[in-house]
Amino acid sequence: MTLLNHALRAGRTSPRAAAAASRAALVVGGGGALGSAVLESMLASRRFAPVKVLATRALTTAMHGLEPVVVESLDPSVAEGALIADLAVIVFDRERHANGRELAFARPQPHDLLPLARWLIAHGVKHLIVVLPHAPAGLPDALKIGLANLDEQAVAALGFEHLVFVRSAQKPGAARAAQWLQRLADGVLAQMQMMVAASNQPVRARKVAQFVVEVAARLPGSAGGTRVAPPELVWQAAQLADARPLVDAWLAHGEAPAIVLPRRAL
Repeated sequence: MTLLNHALRAGRTSPRAAAAASRAALVVGGGGALGSAVLESMLASRRFAPVKVLATRALTTAMHGLEPVVVESLDPSVAEGALIADLAVIVFDRERHANGRELAFARPQPHDLLPLARWLIAHGVKHLIVVLPHAPAGLPDALKIGLANLDEQAVAALGFEHLVFVRSAQKPGAARAAQWLQRLADGVLAQMQMMVAASNQPVRARKVAQFVVEVAARLPGSAGGTRVAPPELVWQAAQLADARPLVDAWLAHGEAPAIVLPRRAL
């Protein structure tokens, strides 16, 4: 049974949990493997009601708890101050073959980050999580825990109560380059990936999504400010059956406690 099935069953059979989930959340980028995993994990968690998703055209859905938000303009001056949700998650994900529902979802690109953030804060968002996958070992250590470019710095200056950049390692795309020289370079990089430390290896979309949901659920109650979750932290969370203590420690102290993984049988 998929996470989405669990979410639908939970919506029908757990009125107490549904009543307790009072915080609305907005997902921008609900398509793609990672974006859909975040959307499904939020629905399945029953900690957010409703779970809204930004769409570029009208969308009919029977999913309990899912509420499409159709927008024609990301101009912050349009309907300024109209509350959409106080918590939002932007997911930047590579495109994949999409079905009819996913085609209606907004698909943000990296250059959309600053305009999107301005639009969100103008519409009442106070807590923002930005999920930014990257190639394994593709970031210098300083950028894993800091702001990577001027756009991220500008977003941090907008005044969100909480801002989190989640940097997770992602497998390279499956597209084959047309030029033989590029194919050779891709092959060399693929071999180099085998030498990357385990904590910098790609994490499955479902595990990244679960980490994002844990952060989203706990973020509003933590100290304010801007945080960057490095790939190592996302990887650590993926190794645990319950990542809540890890997320709590990171939000409280800025560092995650070391974890000891069980030895594998030889």
